[in-house]
Amino acid sequence: MPNPDTGVAAVRRAFEKAVRVHGYVDYREAYSWASDVDEAITSIERLLRDGQAAAVIGLCESALKSLAGAIESVDDSDGHFVGLRDRLEDIHYRACLEARSDPAGLAKRLFQLELRSDFDVLSGAAERYAGILGTEGMQAYRALAESEWAKVPARTAKHAESEWGARFRITQIMESLARASGDIEELVAVMGRDLSSAYNYWQIAQVYREAGEHDKALFWAERGLGEFPKHTDARLREFAAEEYHRRSRHDDALKLIWAQFAERPFLATYETLEKHAKRAGAWPEWRERALAEIREQADDSTLVEIFLHEGNNEDAWREAVAGGCADRLWLRLAAMREEEHPEDAVPIYLKYGEAGVAATTDGRYEDPVRLLIKAAAVMKRLERSAEFERHLEGLRARYKIKRNFIKLVEEKRKSLYLA
Repeated sequence: MPNPDTGVAAVRRAFEKAVRVHGYVDYREAYSWASDVDEAITSIERLLRDGQAAAVIGLCESALKSLAGAIESVDDSDGHFVGLRDRLEDIHYRACLEARSDPAGLAKRLFQLELRSDFDVLSGAAERYAGILGTEGMQAYRALAESEWAKVPARTAKHAESEWGARFRITQIMESLARASGDIEELVAVMGRDLSSAYNYWQIAQVYREAGEHDKALFWAERGLGEFPKHTDARLREFAAEEYHRRSRHDDALKLIWAQFAERPFLATYETLEKHAKRAGAWPEWRERALAEIREQADDSTLVEIFLHEGNNEDAWREAVAGGCADRLWLRLAAMREEEHPEDAVPIYLKYGEAGVAATTDGRYEDPVRLLIKAAAVMKRLERSAEFERHLEGLRARYKIKRNFIKLVEEKRKSLYLA
């Protein structure tokens, strides 16, 4: 009869061989590396199916450590690590369910792995493993966590924003314990240990809102805005504004949203202001105030962008002609006007077509030639094809050294020479 330890040892060696990185695994090699690791994980899972749950627990814990260590030397642009980690964690959980090992011992190992490992290894273990750990295991886990938590100082607006690393992980652990207990005040007490940014207040307010405790939610939102009144987290302002609307305090809501808009008068904040002002039934007056603010603070592109957003195409065109706008907006304007005002679209397509040819250095002229094709079609409608062809011949002479451009023009000849 084969010795089961021999099989376990062989699987352990196979995994360590597969996960080991010599030097650095670049992007081209990463898929092959991940496939080998995945195959080694299949061997661990096979041991679980063969009834060796106790051995699999140790194998998975060792494998998770090795995987987290190795991934720092792998180009994981395609995200292989997450799938491999999650698969090992799933096998570990199933093995723990089957083996029913010492709860206190399991709690200690789970805690140490979660606290000491990077890349969210066994993140949220207290919630996931609560049923396996039972009362004894959860008490042991909590004792370890609270001992570590006692070393973590409170942070306020006077401090820099939260650090990552060990502090972040013990905070996650304590939050997981609080969620497992179902005690919302315990969860808030944990989150309230770090109030170094407006974002932290927003998170706590969210917890209370999700629990249906809207008065407490607003209290924390207002407290955060008091600590961070200027250039604060936009989510916190919007959260408080929503709570004000809930209470029909529309003026208070709009005061907050206006502050956000005035700090950053762009399309996104204009849209937010529009949403809240319409909810209060006061958009026309707030719109005029917002447009005046943009004329005073922002560049002309913002007004053009806003008018396009609203479908005020003529206003957008007038603003662009009067004050100019960003290149991307000129091309949107050309596309918008070519049907009813083709004479307005022509100079834009010609200008940006030539500019694209002049600026291209990688030999890819598809985009500028596409603009020239648009110009050719519009000028044909205007019976100006001969004029376009003279312009194109001028470009060919001016940029004859750009051989890929000349080649592409020949390939697209039927779409360009329409006279």
